[in-house]
Amino acid sequence: MYVAQPIAWTDRGVVMLDQRRLPAEEISYTYTDYREVAKAIREMVIRGAPAIGVAAAMGVALGVLHSRAASLEALRGEFAAICDTLAQTRPTAVDLFWALERMKRRFAELSAATSDLAQIRQGLVAEAKLVHLEKKATDEAIGRFGAEFMPAAGQVMTQCNAGALATAGIGTALGVIRVAFQQGKKLHVLVPETRPYLQGARLTAWELHRGGIPLTLITDNMVGHFLKSGKVGAIVTGADRIAANGDTANKIGTYQIAVLARENDVPFYIAAPVSTLDLSIPDGSHIPIEERAAAEVTHIQGVRIAPDVHAAHPAFDVTPARYIAAIFTERGVARAPYTDSLRALAAS
Repeated sequence: MYVAQPIAWTDRGVVMLDQRRLPAEEISYTYTDYREVAKAIREMVIRGAPAIGVAAAMGVALGVLHSRAASLEALRGEFAAICDTLAQTRPTAVDLFWALERMKRRFAELSAATSDLAQIRQGLVAEAKLVHLEKKATDEAIGRFGAEFMPAAGQVMTQCNAGALATAGIGTALGVIRVAFQQGKKLHVLVPETRPYLQGARLTAWELHRGGIPLTLITDNMVGHFLKSGKVGAIVTGADRIAANGDTANKIGTYQIAVLARENDVPFYIAAPVSTLDLSIPDGSHIPIEERAAAEVTHIQGVRIAPDVHAAHPAFDVTPARYIAAIFTERGVARAPYTDSLRALAAS
């Protein structure tokens, strides 16, 4: 089964598949400067919370590897600037900050053990590669846990893109669907287009089609119609940040799908790694919501579709925990009350 590779560490630099060009073109870029990696994250060459975390880790390693610092003290200063630049790219996806904190801890360990700059640089490169490998294993575990909750046959729905392109593994939500499909479940995926950036139409439909998984692409305003039909057995989406009480931020439009799912007795699930948990905040009201450029609403791939008017573009919304039937992680399945079950998974 085809699995996309959105990012890779190579001897030439960090290679990223430009997700903005899909599905029309498969173009990759090689980055040799951490500032280029930061720009790629900000401009959505790479997107999806786990994949952003991998990109951030690789960006840190790239910056340190190519640093001209001649002393440990100078490298410390550059390291702080590198992390700060990457931290300013996307505010909602907690995996970004998780990855940066992990690289900071590793830098502290290495610099406490040695003053050899070459060893520190190679140690951070190794850590970034390890983050990538762990994300792949995490996706596979999430897929196994979540597949049990998918129907034996029939329609399932997702939102945005939580596949390999978003995680650098097999995907979280799409990973669940992939594993269930490989187990022999006869699934047909309903894919909302996910305006305004069209991650569903451009990316999820592309991944599923390349992977041989049956799908039907629908517009966002068809969701209620299909849920009311009684033919949808489950909904599974990814997440960009999960608060301590289970409130979950995901791509804009997810909240309304969850509400419609409740109205039509369709179970709504979240698939996300433990690194997406933010137990430092009590609920979803504390999750920062990224506001992206209005031009992404008034234009599609550079073509204006609306008059020159004000347009809003919150990139995410928050689904209250009461609408979520379960949260699939690599360590197991969380159920309400999420304050208890998420804390237990985070500590396991």
